[in-house]
Amino acid sequence: MSPCVEAKGVTVVIHPADEEKGDPRFNDVKEILKTALEKTVTEFGPYELRASKQHTNGLRYLNNLANGYDLNVVWSSTTEEKESNYLPIRIPLRKGLLGYRILLVHKDKKDLLKNVRTLADLKKFSVGQGVGWDDVKLYETNGIAVVEAKYSNLFRMLSYQRFDLFPRGINEIFSEFEKESAQNPELVIDENILIHYPWPYYFFVSKNNQALHKRLVAGLKKMLKDGSFDAIFWKYNGKAIEAVNFKNRRIIEIQNYLLPKATPLHNPSLWFHPKMK
Repeated sequence: MSPCVEAKGVTVVIHPADEEKGDPRFNDVKEILKTALEKTVTEFGPYELRASKQHTNGLRYLNNLANGYDLNVVWSSTTEEKESNYLPIRIPLRKGLLGYRILLVHKDKKDLLKNVRTLADLKKFSVGQGVGWDDVKLYETNGIAVVEAKYSNLFRMLSYQRFDLFPRGINEIFSEFEKESAQNPELVIDENILIHYPWPYYFFVSKNNQALHKRLVAGLKKMLKDGSFDAIFWKYNGKAIEAVNFKNRRIIEIQNYLLPKATPLHNPSLWFHPKMK
């Protein structure tokens, strides 16, 4: 049975498995998904939620979604191409937090960004990115050199100084640093700058799955209204936001040329806004 079909009145929802077992990066998104389904049982009926059988990367999951294979919902950053190929739910799952990036650097270069104040300054350095990440195009279109590799290899590659910077989202960097620092003691978190670009992260479903799209839209809107969406956001991100020390960082704005025109940038309730002063 295709995962896009309801089984005996039960909405079967299959989401991406972790790229590697035990990867905590998407626990918040999975909780949002479950909560959205839970809050729509009255209108849409029972559901079954499970992970895909494949442990792979985001690019492969999107291909599987297009082919109706092994899953029927994915979470991903957005582009014009994705929004033309799939149905987006334009509620940023992390309130745009992924667009605020802090840098991992080699400890021998902990002062590397001490004098960086503009994008022109940033262009002097190379960044590491995962294979297939949309950020690759974003950095390249802004004139920044990119080295691509499997996500789990990027930390070791930075230790070997194969590139200069590994930008990570506020919600990612502290837990990743704690997890990776034992094996990669050469890495430190830069304390000088903060990179920002608009970077909404959405749920996507296939174009032939209007029913699931409608249900998730309804569930997320309920969550926004009753406060449960923000509760999950702060549950997973509150400590990291506090640890960023926004006031002592210089913000470097980068253009996101991939951003679709339909992005709801003018709805402030959907986005995180840091207090810089």
